[in-house]
This record gives sequence, structure tokens and C-alpha cells, in this order.
Amino acid sequence: MNMLLAIPLVVPLLGAAVTLLLRGVPRAQQIVGALTLSVVIVDAALLLARTADGTVVTTQAGAWAAPLGITLVADPMAALLLLVSSVVLLIVLLYAIGQDIGGLSRATPQVFHPTYLVLTAGVCLSFIAGDLFNLFVGFEIMLTASYALITQAPTRARVRASMIYTVVSLTSSILFLTGIALVYALTGTVNMADIAEKLGAAPPELRMVLALLFFVVFGIKAAIVPMHFWLPDSYPVALTRISAIFAALLTKVAVYAIIRTQTLLFFRDDISDVLLWVAIATMVVGILGALVQDDVNRVMSFALVSHIGFMIFGLGVGTAAGLAGAVFYLVHHIIVQATLFLVNGLMRQYVGHTSLRAIRGLTTVSPALALFFFLPALSLAGLPPMSGFVAKVALFEAGFAEGSPLVLAGIVAGLLTSLLTLIAVFRIWTRAFWGTPLPDMVEAKERLRNGANLGGLRFMTTMTGVMVAVGLFVAVAAGPLASIGFTAAEGLVNGDAYIEAVLGEGAR
Repeated sequence: MNMLLAIPLVVPLLGAAVTLLLRGVPRAQQIVGALTLSVVIVDAALLLARTADGTVVTTQAGAWAAPLGITLVADPMAALLLLVSSVVLLIVLLYAIGQDIGGLSRATPQVFHPTYLVLTAGVCLSFIAGDLFNLFVGFEIMLTASYALITQAPTRARVRASMIYTVVSLTSSILFLTGIALVYALTGTVNMADIAEKLGAAPPELRMVLALLFFVVFGIKAAIVPMHFWLPDSYPVALTRISAIFAALLTKVAVYAIIRTQTLLFFRDDISDVLLWVAIATMVVGILGALVQDDVNRVMSFALVSHIGFMIFGLGVGTAAGLAGAVFYLVHHIIVQATLFLVNGLMRQYVGHTSLRAIRGLTTVSPALALFFFLPALSLAGLPPMSGFVAKVALFEAGFAEGSPLVLAGIVAGLLTSLLTLIAVFRIWTRAFWGTPLPDMVEAKERLRNGANLGGLRFMTTMTGVMVAVGLFVAVAAGPLASIGFTAAEGLVNGDAYIEAVLGEGAR
């Protein structure tokens, strides 16, 4: 068995077991959690080095030959997202440790660390699963952990949000199982490479129905319009350490699953028009929702929904250039959303809330906090030279090259969404960061500065700064990352390398 593919799943589960046994020793839990994620990062970096040239790495659990056994697969897209996700998971974990050190969180650390590592295992398995059933298992591991995390420090609002989140997720899971059953009945396999071999012979109408079903399944999890209603009611009420990782990863894992299934299993032109219409609706409806919110977390939640549309647009374009833009946008958005939600958490530490009606002058209260909001906000809006600008240019260039009227309409929607995103973040800046601080904000700052939890707050601020630095690195390293993204996109468009790596040479 290739250990590089086993480590991202096995090590977090072992770490979760160890931290559960150490639940009475919080400091030991923190060390084990950080070391576990560090191992996953190193492993993901090695996988990316192995796959950056287009190589597909596979392993068969128990030495059962595909398609009978459990297959784990890493291609350039999976390895890149695995590395970026594990880095974000580590930084958010360290941010959470800062909260615990300073006594700034009402979460239960003894429960948080094991559950967080289980969530990590689910995310990693979702990226490297080579069959539909284990993709389902990865999602369920991830979602089961998220059910526990979203109710940390329960309040009435969090219990209500968790109920909405749970019902929607279970509905999606039921549809997912239904889709797996239908595919198995049609092809006699759940191995994705094997399905890709056999599904091409299916009647076009049936293949289109299956493509739509899987798009709905993952579209619910990705919060695309009109299946987005649950997200703005769920994420803003969760603890910062939870909402940051949810915003960064859970929807992006679903987008990854959409890209993987729609490129490998189905013909790209089966539902391309549907993808483009949904992308346009998601971009526009999401950002219009953000503009009418008076809470920073809700603004960011609706903006999160809106920018999922850019990734779906890249998939809808269907070319290698469009898919490369979607992959780069995934990387950019994972980091930017995590950063903005960490900033929102720091705002809550300073003033106790994130309501735009009662925040003024945060630039005076904390210049570092203002900078940490300003940079990722510019990236989200797509202003140069930030990573968001690079990602959007790549998508728009791919769209112009494709040139169909619907794709051009998507470009117009993307430009409009970028402008409205700039207005939304500028509105936050002018109302929350500019002006004279309110008296209660000055008092809150003095209490924090003179309190015993100052060290924890500084550590949280440092970790937020590290996340900002990672976002800047993505902008600086846009060339190499875009090259990896294009290599990944070529593999997605062709699919032969993936299928041959899993099933052996001559599979196609």
C-alpha cells in the first residue's frame, strides 16, 4: 500500500483517538493535534511533488485489484487541495488553541480536538477517494464531525442552526446514496474509473438524469443557488473556529466532488447549460443577499455563496483553461474565506459582536485587525495584484476563448458580482473600521489589554496574520500554482491518465 495515500486518512483518525484518551490533559491534546496536522501537511506536499507533472498516484487497500477493492487516488487537483486544506486546518487549529489559552472561547477543548481531527480525516478522504461509496463515507465522516462542532457552546440560535444544517445534510446524503444505487444498478460498480469506462455506453437521457442528480447532491452541500438557504443561517452563529473551517472547506469539498464527477463520470456537455445558468444565479443572488445584511458574518456568508458561482462557471465553460481557473479559484477561496472568518472572530473578541450597526473605528482600536481584513477583502473583490484577481482573469479569459452567448453572460455576471463584492466589503470598511471608536469599544479594548487573556488574543491575531501571509503567498506564487492547475485541468478534460492509473494500462 502506498503510505502517502494512507497517511491523510489514518493519521488524523489515530490523532483523534489519542486526543480522546487525553481529554483530561488539554495541553497534550493541543500538541497532538498540531503534530498530526503537521504530518498531514508534509505528506500532502510530497504527494503534490509526485503528481505536479500530471502523474496519478493510486493504491488499493488490502491489495484487492480495482475495481473490487477500496481505491485511493491522488492527481494534481486532489494533491493541491489536500495540501492547501491541511495548511488551513492547522492554522485554524492554532487559532483555536490561542482562544483556549486566553480563555476566550466557550467551546469544550476536550471534545473539540478529537472531533476536529475526525473532520480532517473526512476532508482528506473526500479528496482521495477513488470510488463513489468511499466518497460518500468521506462526506459522512466530515459531516458527522461538523454536527458535533456546530453545537459547541450551545445556544438557542446554534441549536436551531444545527437542526437546519443537519436536516439539509441528511437530505443530501439520502440523495447521494440513491445516486450511488442507481449508478451501481446501471454499471455494476462504484469505482469511479470503472464507472467512467462503462457509463459512456448508457443512454444519453439516463446519463443526463444521473449527472443532474449528482449535481443536486453536491450542489446542496456546496450551497449553490437555489439550494443555498441553509448556509447563511448556519455558519454565522457557530463559533469562529468552527465557522472559519466550515466556510473554507466544507463547501469547497463539495465543489471538488462536483468537478470530479462531472468531468470523470459524465460527458461535460450533458448539463453544461445548467451549470452556467446555476453559476450566474449563484453569483448574482448571493452577492445581492450580502449587500442587504447588517452583520459582518452574514455578509461574508452570502459572499461565500456568491463566489461558489465562479467555480461552477469554470466547470461550465468546460475547457481545460476554464477548469484550470476553477481549480485556482478553489485554492484562493479556501484561504480568503478562512481569513475573513478569523478576522470576524477577532472583531467579536474586541467588541462582543459583528453587527455593523454598533461598530465604528476598528482601525484605531486595532490597526493589525484592519490590515488583516483589508487584504483578503481586496482579494475577494478581485483587485490586482491579489490572488482573486488572478483567478478571475483566468476564468474570464477561458470564457472569452469559448465565446458562446451563455458563457459571455456568465462573464458579465462575474464582473457585476466582483463590483458588488467590492461595494459590500467597502461598506464593511467604512462602517466598522473607519470613524471614531464608540465608547464601549474603547472600554472593551482596555479590558482586553489589561486582562489575563492578552496572550491568547495576541496568538489568535498572529495566526490570522499567518493566514493573510498564506493568501499573499498564493498571489506571489500564482504562476507555479496556475501551472499545476492547468496540468490538473488537462487531466480532468482527458481522464485517460486517471483511468489507466486505477484500472491499469489499456483500460481505454
